Order: sequence, then structure tokens, then C-alpha cells
Amino acid sequence: MNANAAILRRRFFKERIPLYQKNPILFAEEVLKFEPDIWQQEALKDLAETPKVAIKSGQGVGKTGMEAVALLWFLTCFPYPRIVATAPTKQQLHDVSWSEVAKWQERSPLLKHILKWTKTYIYMVGHEKRWFATARTATKPENMQGFHEDNMLFIIDEASGVADPIMEAILGTLSGGNNKLLMCGNPTKTSGTFYDAFYSSRWMYRCHTVSSEESQRTNKDNIKSLIDRFGYDSNVVRVRVRGLFPKQEDDIFIALQLLEDAVKLEVEPEGETEGTYIPDRIDIGVDVARFGDDDTVIATKLDKVIPELLSRHGQNTMRTVGDIVRIYRDFMEKYPGYDDYVYVKIDDTGVGGGVTDRLNELKEDPAEGLDKMVVIPVNFARKSPKSKSARFYDDIVTWMWANVRDLMKDKEVKLPDDSVLVGEFSTRKYYFQSNGKMKLESKEELKKRGLSSPDRADAVALACMPVYKKKAA
Repeated sequence: MNANAAILRRRFFKERIPLYQKNPILFAEEVLKFEPDIWQQEALKDLAETPKVAIKSGQGVGKTGMEAVALLWFLTCFPYPRIVATAPTKQQLHDVSWSEVAKWQERSPLLKHILKWTKTYIYMVGHEKRWFATARTATKPENMQGFHEDNMLFIIDEASGVADPIMEAILGTLSGGNNKLLMCGNPTKTSGTFYDAFYSSRWMYRCHTVSSEESQRTNKDNIKSLIDRFGYDSNVVRVRVRGLFPKQEDDIFIALQLLEDAVKLEVEPEGETEGTYIPDRIDIGVDVARFGDDDTVIATKLDKVIPELLSRHGQNTMRTVGDIVRIYRDFMEKYPGYDDYVYVKIDDTGVGGGVTDRLNELKEDPAEGLDKMVVIPVNFARKSPKSKSARFYDDIVTWMWANVRDLMKDKEVKLPDDSVLVGEFSTRKYYFQSNGKMKLESKEELKKRGLSSPDRADAVALACMPVYKKKAA
């Protein structure tokens, strides 16, 4: 440490620390140049005054920034602290939460001098072993054990997704005089420690609920679109906008929690980190718009992963054909070692038949280079296939959606973080026919409830639909 840094540090600790210990808002403003919103101020004040704080919120309200402020405040202002930042997935922890800490530490001239940041560790210069914060994924209880200090803080992001044994390990560690717990997240699940903090264990916590509607940081057009599409009291709006726990609805075909878990699922294909990843299987699902208000949606699936969807509004069928061909060629260029077919499954009901016919025409021309494309028309009006897996479902659409649901249960599919997609999957109801088989409500029934056609969900269901696999010649 140079002489100038040493002087800064001494002056800081002597003059301002006693104030900052009681007032993290002042620390945020003076040291980080962070201007906290009203709810962030209230939460930071509670954290200074009490041992446990729980925050449930909609998306985009600034909880990650507030967590970073809390971590840097505690790390800087209390002697020999130990801080653990955790989240259910490595992506959420390192790419979102931990990188936010780095951003605010780097912006502070003071903290750049007195703190050292690494990919998993941030510490006070000169006190690496006893004055630090660390990032640990919430995958094993033992990751949260072995920490004991008078000054200790656990920050749990996406707390609904952390399993109870891990939460119990954290709570069992908090026994020191100035030990604190900060839990934040979207309220996706109506059980567990995070849920209990707002109900049966509320007496132990200072609790906050933050709506995306009221936040100055959120896109109000996107929020209005979700509300208009799914209804103000739908689970996707309750969780992702209003910051409320979902309602228990027995007649919803796919539970919201399954969808949120599929969005957060971590998948690391073999060879991806070395840049040598070649998918074992490529599928494309195409839901072709029939009506003016509907969208044509193309979903791709590389092994378990469904990337961002392609959605077109008001597009004719020939342009849809062009999109499919372009996506196919992009995959062939990106993965020259891919030796299987690309399975293109198209909603062939109505105008989708034109897409199927044109693709088959193009395939007949060797110059088009579509030799690895298999075009599979799917008639949404059909009954379910005559197979053991489909015997419980009345029609092919119900069977396809059930297949997606089973893949989610088995952690065999990762969905994109797409609120419209989650909303479409989590609002469709089902009932039993007189033959005892399950049947999804029709699109006409959905529209009577004020809901749009589930175009994105159907495209994903097509991409996930099982078909016979054969090796390309």
C-alpha cells in the first residue's frame, strides 16, 4: 500500500466509520456515490438496526445493487468481518451479484485502494485471511458452514431457490454478536425459509415487498404488457411484477415454480468451456400464426438448452421459411462437426402447411444444402399418439405440453428468461374428459378468459417434442 492510500485509510477509519456503522445510507452516498431509492434506504436502515432482513420483489427494482451496497458497507465498516454472498446458481452469483460488487467497488476511489477484489473473494488489503467477503454457490450445506466471527453477514440472492438444508446451515452459523442475514428474491415458492420469513417466522425479520410497478428503474411498458396479457392477479404478474407469492391453483397444468426452476437451471455442455462444444441434438419448433393478433414463433433447442426465442408479428409464411433456413445454416456453420439431422417440427394446422410444403420443396434442391434438415409436420387437431407415454392425454397438444412439464421435473430442459413464455405456460388450465384423459383448455377458451394465444409456449413444446432420432448420412 502506498503512503497516500495509507493516509486515506487512516483518515477514513478515524473520522467516518463510526457514522457509517449506524448509517449505511450515508456510506452509500458518500463512498459509493450510490443514490438509494426509498425502499433501498429503508432496507439498509433495517439491516443496520436488526439481525435479519427479507426482501421480496418484482424484477428490475434494484435489489442486486442494494445487496452490493450492503456487502461493501459491512466489509468496510466493521473490523475483521466475514461475509458470504450466495445464490442458487453460479450464473446468478458470479455473473450478476458478484460482478455488481466489483462495479461499485471500482467506482469508489477509496475502496479501490483499501479493498482487493477477485472472482470469488474481496478482502481488506493487509488482512486477507480475516477481513473478507466470499462468493459461494448455495449447492451444499457444507459451503455455508465453518464461518464464525463477531461481525458476520450472509447475503442470499434469489432466496426462494435455496434449499432448506442450506438455509438451516446458514441460520445455525449466525450466533455472533453482530451476525446478520439479508435475503432477497422473487417470491416464486410458497414454502421454505424465505416464504416463512414473511409468515410463520415474520417476528424474526424486518420484511419488505417491492413492486416493479412502483420502481423508477423498471420499464413500465413491459409491465403493462404483462398485465394486459395475463391479468393483474396471474401468478406471473404476482411474482415477476408485484413481488407477491404465487397463488395455489390446482387446475393450472404447469406450476410456476417448475418454470422458474427451468429458467434458472445450470447446464454446462461438455466441451463448451474449451470452445469445442458440438451439440448431440438440434431441434427447431415453429408455431405459425393463424390470426392477426398471434405471433409466429421459432424456438431452437440444443441438447437441453432453449436459447432466446425468435418472434415475428404479421409475417407471411415465406418469410418464416426464410427464417428457418437461415437458422439451420447458422447452426451448420457454427457446428461443422455436427453429424445428426436437424429436426424441424412445424405446427402444420392451417397456414403452417404452406411452411412445411415450401421447406420440402427446397430440400429437393441439392444446391440449397438442406440435406440434414428433417421436416416434421404436426397437426394440432390430432389426438395424442398411440404410445405408453401419451395414454393419459386426450390430444397431441396436451401430450406435448406434458412432455415439456416432465422435462422440467427431470431438469432436462433450460428455458430462456422470458416473462411472456413463463406467463403462457403458467396460466393454461386443464380438465379431465369423460374418458378420464387430461385435456388443455383450447385457445378459444384462453381468449374468453382474456388471454392471448400461447404461441411461444407452443413453439417450445414443438422443439421439445420427442421424435425418432437417426444418424445423418
